[in-house]
Amino acid sequence: MSVVVTGSNGFLGTALIERLLEQRETGLVAFVRPGSNRARLDALRARYPDSGLEIRTGTLASPAEAGRAIDGASVVYHLAASLSGAPADMTLNTVVTSKHLLSAVLARPQPPKVVLVSSFGVYEVAPLARGTVIDERTPLESHPERRDPYSQVKLRQEQLFWEARREHDYPLVVLRPGVIYGPHSAGLSTRLGLQLPGLFLALGGSNLLPLSYVDNCADALIVAAHQPHAVGQVYNVHDDELPTCSEFLALRNREVGRLRSLPIPYPMLLLASSALERYHRYSRGQLPNILTPYRTRTTWKGHRFDNSKLKNIGWSQRISTREGLRRTFREHRR
Repeated sequence: MSVVVTGSNGFLGTALIERLLEQRETGLVAFVRPGSNRARLDALRARYPDSGLEIRTGTLASPAEAGRAIDGASVVYHLAASLSGAPADMTLNTVVTSKHLLSAVLARPQPPKVVLVSSFGVYEVAPLARGTVIDERTPLESHPERRDPYSQVKLRQEQLFWEARREHDYPLVVLRPGVIYGPHSAGLSTRLGLQLPGLFLALGGSNLLPLSYVDNCADALIVAAHQPHAVGQVYNVHDDELPTCSEFLALRNREVGRLRSLPIPYPMLLLASSALERYHRYSRGQLPNILTPYRTRTTWKGHRFDNSKLKNIGWSQRISTREGLRRTFREHRR
């Protein structure tokens, strides 16, 4: 039997493959799309020549192709998803491909365990008061149409897997990471603010930033996969030592280089987003509806976070936040 990782050449995927190799996982399959950049996976295979790591090429474009992707699998880590792009493309590459994967999983006489990587973006946090603790009991978003496309497709993706579990009772574990970061991460999280040409709008202020160092996140996936009691459960994934957005940006300015930024207090941001939404309606869409009060409340109101459920199944933070930030900023200086 094998362990299959979809999205294995991505930021989290390569970290997961590396951690599994370090733990001497056998029968490991890194599933990648044709034409994908395999440089980091090839480097890992060269570093662990006796591991038997298989780099399997294909797509999830149909149930049959998805079946070939997970052939012989006892565990499937499903990381493949679109992070950006046109909404239709994101739906195709996240939701539709997940439907095909589910069909392949449920077609097996003994379905493999699925470890699904979801997102904090599935939670309905806009109505919650500032400082509310977000944990696994927080309701899922009931107004996805008000959210960004990524949150929409991740919510629908996760709903698909739970709906299938209620009907077929296959082994499923869902993990919802916060802001995954590390040496190969790209860009700044929107929780910190928005990047305009030549100016960064610092919108997070004193809000806690739910960071998850990529290696710590990979550890969480493995712990959840190996813990029998985790089946049917969902876990928030973030590190213990969370900086505020202002602290993160101050450290980045010191370690990487000064970022030309403009801090905007939350009350002013809420007023501005209300004005922009009104003008969007008045102009009949001439101004894109990119900043709304709902999205502002969702992203920058300021909540707290809880990862105790994950720690209760044996996860602990292996790489400290201080060390994770040091490694990340060292790479970004280059």
